[in-house]
Amino acid sequence: MLKRIFAFALLVAPLAAWAFVKPIRVLAPTLAGVTCVGNVCVDDLSRLPEAQRLAGEAIEFVQSNIGKLQEAPRMIFCSGRECSKSFGFTYDGAYNVGTYGLVISYRGWHPYFVRHELIHHLQNERLGSLNAWIFKPNWFKEGMAYSLSQDPRRPLPEALESYCLRYEAWAKGIVPKNIWAEAEHLKE
Repeated sequence: MLKRIFAFALLVAPLAAWAFVKPIRVLAPTLAGVTCVGNVCVDDLSRLPEAQRLAGEAIEFVQSNIGKLQEAPRMIFCSGRECSKSFGFTYDGAYNVGTYGLVISYRGWHPYFVRHELIHHLQNERLGSLNAWIFKPNWFKEGMAYSLSQDPRRPLPEALESYCLRYEAWAKGIVPKNIWAEAEHLKE
């Protein structure tokens, strides 16, 4: 009986994760109805060139201005509400999933959104996904992403604007090539 319960749990766990933990869909996006060409995935093939341009520009920007990527992530661009909903969006414009990929909702097709999420990807590469997510302060993670992505919506709503200002003050005293080494010492 215990073996059957365990076997059933092993079969059900991936399905439950797929159904309830939408970011897991980044691992197999074609099962969520998008088409992938290289590392760029879209729900509407007519918008593939635009998505590829946004992805390419963001990669070039981040690598030129912030740091070299070890590997470009999979980038999923949802142009419609249904695709966005299937990846778990309610309102946000974008999110990243560790070093596996990032998802851009139909609201997030702007260069600064893609750069922002790619900066989070770089943070995860340089600091480790779990370390960056749990042990690094929000002012560092979000302040860096909003500030360095050149988000034009400044001043941002409170908390986010404070994060930017704190990150900028912290980074001002650091030689750019040492930023990741200094970030290692930050604690939540």
